[in-house]
Amino acid sequence: MLYRHICQRAEKRRRRGRRNQAAGAREGVFQPMKKILITGRSGYIAGKLEKWLNMHSDYQIEMISLRDESWKEMTFDNYDTVVHLAGIAHVSTDPDMEDEYYRVNRDLTVEIAEKAKQSGVSQFIFMSSIIVYGNAGKAATVIDEKTETSPDNFYGHSKLQAEKSIAPLQDKQFRIAVIRPPMIYGQGSKGNYPKLAQAAVKLPLFPDFPNERSMLHIDNLTEFLRLLIKNGDAGLYFPQNQEYVQTSRMVKAISDVHGSKMKLVPWFNPLIKRTLTKVGIMNKVFGTLIYDQRLSTYKESYQIRSFTESIEQTEKG
Repeated sequence: MLYRHICQRAEKRRRRGRRNQAAGAREGVFQPMKKILITGRSGYIAGKLEKWLNMHSDYQIEMISLRDESWKEMTFDNYDTVVHLAGIAHVSTDPDMEDEYYRVNRDLTVEIAEKAKQSGVSQFIFMSSIIVYGNAGKAATVIDEKTETSPDNFYGHSKLQAEKSIAPLQDKQFRIAVIRPPMIYGQGSKGNYPKLAQAAVKLPLFPDFPNERSMLHIDNLTEFLRLLIKNGDAGLYFPQNQEYVQTSRMVKAISDVHGSKMKLVPWFNPLIKRTLTKVGIMNKVFGTLIYDQRLSTYKESYQIRSFTESIEQTEKG
């Protein structure tokens, strides 16, 4: 119901935008639609962003894949913004994959950014990751403006090197926005969320361990990206949900949506505490990793879903 309501509101905005454009055209102040190129056509975020932007009348979207080199024959001359979402996520620690991570996440990013600048594109948006700060679990980690990057795997290093490599391209005519989101989740997402969701509907008990995580629902991310495109902004950004998430509370919320009768218990907490810095899966599930909320403020509101609403939409649509 909530998703339908948001879609209806977006459709009203789109119709209103069309009326305003028509009125503007009559008055001689017509504002052309922004033309957006999104890379990573088959990716989760790309698909969701295209759908969200298409709910508004202000954008003309094209998506491309970078899996072959046919994109090199394209012209980027007609685009106002390139949103670079193509990349390899943290799916493998196999050393044999290291070169591929750098080729795709760093080198390909630089190639796309250089082509965009040479073509006269005015804004380039690069999707980096919170992973550039390293993994959680060694200590309760609160990231603020003074926190230095310290990636501890080649996924994080490849993202950080991409950021540094494209930074010199920025000037008054070519604005670069770098996004470092925390864990992204939503209906159809991959990663840790689906695993926790499976546990939520199958397990009768779950550890009630005190931790905090910054997370970002896909709708909050796509709205943030829309605003960034609309405003043509550059800079380094850290979007997140309004609320920090305790892992156990998230699992319980998922369980409740499905009518399961999971109980949160403290019995396992001593074991979790002892293994938190030693066992990787414990770090990912029960470690604390948050952005200081002050990092995530923006001049317009993008947090269109509360945590409770986001869980309901993710699980039921």
